[in-house]
Amino acid sequence: MAQGHSIEDYIETIYFLAFPVGEYRPTTKGSPTLAVRVADMLGVSRASAGEMLKRLENDGLVERGEHREAILTPKGREVAERVVRRHRIIERLLTDFMGYTAAEAHEQADLLGDTFTDEMIERISAQLGNPERCPHGWPVDTDVEQAENRELEPLADLEPGTRAEIVRLAEHDGEILHLYYDEGLVPGTRIELRMVERDSDRFTVRLNGDERALSEKAAAGLFVRPA
Repeated sequence: MAQGHSIEDYIETIYFLAFPVGEYRPTTKGSPTLAVRVADMLGVSRASAGEMLKRLENDGLVERGEHREAILTPKGREVAERVVRRHRIIERLLTDFMGYTAAEAHEQADLLGDTFTDEMIERISAQLGNPERCPHGWPVDTDVEQAENRELEPLADLEPGTRAEIVRLAEHDGEILHLYYDEGLVPGTRIELRMVERDSDRFTVRLNGDERALSEKAAAGLFVRPA
């Protein structure tokens, strides 16, 4: 994402940490604080992330949990789900109608998030045939997404020899997102985890008869349904 983030950018990021799969894991004892994780995902300073979290708390969008972690309030969750849905529909507009690649669409959708009103988004969705998923496999309906989370695992958590189907791709790291598409690691693709070498941060997968090496971060961002 670009610098100069809006409240909605932060709310969307917290949403992914609130309903985690793969590398979007909940904050636990001993793990980095939410402010640190938000700062890392948005590419901002920890101080900036901390200030925005205080603002979101004052606005009634987040509240502090038992361990001081930020939790979306009902109001915050409503905003987050609307932002997430809008982003995914814009991505489909960019890929289906404007000819952008899937990786490009994510970057452009970040820039266009505040351009369309809710009414425009509904019209766009209808014109696109009410798509069920964004180009990266995430359900447009956030209720479907949250229910499906229970069926998925990050590739990084599987045992060698496990076969699986890629369902979704982590989006927040644009460099890794481009890597997925360059390597053919796209939703609907069947792969096999062949080897795990955590000491050297190397995961080897078989795809269409060929083997490819991935970092642990890239493997954690491939959300799969084991066969």
